[in-house]
Amino acid sequence: MPELPEVETIRRQLAERIEGRIIRGVSISDARLVDPWNPDDFAAHLDGRVIERIDRVGKYLLLELDGGEALTLHLRMTGQLLWSDAVPDPPLPYSRAVIGIAGGGAVTFADARRFGTAWFLPREGRRRIWAGRTGVDAMSPSFTAKRLQASLAGRTAAIKALILDQRIVAGVGNIYADEALFMARLHPTTPGGDLTPRQVASLHRGIRDRLRMGIEAGGASFDRYRDVNGSRGGMQDLFRVHRRRGEPCPRCRTTIEKGVVAQRGTYWCPRCQPPPGDADAH
Repeated sequence: MPELPEVETIRRQLAERIEGRIIRGVSISDARLVDPWNPDDFAAHLDGRVIERIDRVGKYLLLELDGGEALTLHLRMTGQLLWSDAVPDPPLPYSRAVIGIAGGGAVTFADARRFGTAWFLPREGRRRIWAGRTGVDAMSPSFTAKRLQASLAGRTAAIKALILDQRIVAGVGNIYADEALFMARLHPTTPGGDLTPRQVASLHRGIRDRLRMGIEAGGASFDRYRDVNGSRGGMQDLFRVHRRRGEPCPRCRTTIEKGVVAQRGTYWCPRCQPPPGDADAH
């Protein structure tokens, strides 16, 4: 699933191309994308609208439209937003919708597994709507170590599961959770409520550092993620532990291990990230 760096890369690239421009011509070929809307009604509701700006909350993209609504897009597992200088003919592979732009250009929502979604988010009541969906964005100034500490207080769940919870911190997924925990020298199964303030501060720094690097690298492409130009990101070449099972730890040269935490394939260094309660913790 595209995580915060991948979605932020797409946001920045789309903003350069379509902010301030008018939507002209929308084709929706997969009704599941906009359910429960009728695809023709959804397309008509978009046609002629001005894209005032493009925002991001966690893994969600918000195309802010004139009139106060936002076209909200969630790419989920395999969604892609691909730019072309004209409406593609024939459509791009796995195309589910095409948003034409007045004056030239089009954005295709392609999605091999068809899990991505699109809907209209009203201006009124957004705080209430988002309250049950996402917490503070991981790259927002509001995401502080103090706030993270408060969110983890008294929690017995594994720290990896907690930072994957979008209601605690929005935008962190499996890749960047592994990388941040390695940076903070925390085993993924450590109960969140057991972390000291110093450990929480290290984790906070690790999250921000790895996400920032991911954005600078244009995201990670080891599966279907591509940017709006169809190009691969470079973060996969900078992983410290994720997908590095059997390789030497870049810090201590111990062999990196893999297990399952929070139902996700998880990678860690057994020496740098000793399990909770290990008397030989380094």
